[in-house]
Amino acid sequence: MQEQEGVIKFQLFYQAAPLPANIDITELNAWRTLCVQTGMLGQHPERYDNYGFGNISQRVAGGEHFIISGTQTGGKLQLSAADYALVTACLPALNRISAQGVTKPSSEAMTHGQLYQLLPQVNFIIHAHCPAIWQYADALALAQTAAQVPYGTVAMAEEVSRLFQQSEAAAQGIFTMAGHEDGVVTFGKNAETSFQILMRYYAAALALGATPNR
Repeated sequence: MQEQEGVIKFQLFYQAAPLPANIDITELNAWRTLCVQTGMLGQHPERYDNYGFGNISQRVAGGEHFIISGTQTGGKLQLSAADYALVTACLPALNRISAQGVTKPSSEAMTHGQLYQLLPQVNFIIHAHCPAIWQYADALALAQTAAQVPYGTVAMAEEVSRLFQQSEAAAQGIFTMAGHEDGVVTFGKNAETSFQILMRYYAAALALGATPNR
């Protein structure tokens, strides 16, 4: 049986409250919809024991706060503001996340937070599930996290830092998670860049003979 996505593994200091009035999810939601339509996020009865999969986030301008889709929202076709959380502090060394929202942040919030801290130029992150890219990671010359490192943990945040030091992941805007089936993370200066990177490598994997997402 698959490990259920959406299980929070960090210490969460959470305030159950609506997002601040200045938070706009319009752009984030639009790109999430495209990810769902291409099978990169969502829920499917033939994938992962029908658990929802994938998450998406956007940096709040001018700082390290970010908006991220809520835990166990992958199965929803459309999200509202109530389905997102605002992460106000990410402290990987302490395994701690502080967040506000009607829903708790994605279980991958620690990885997203580490990326935003390591790469100030990054403003948008997609954690997709793409069998085509994941299975052809070697052929596509993509960096991969170590297979023994579980998602959503301090160890994963540290592994991301290692990848950026020892591979071309930061320059490529993408890496795969060897220990998290089909897990692919893309990131860039904006939503369009992050999505284009995901589609570019998806197309390259298909050209190599990979099976399309279903």
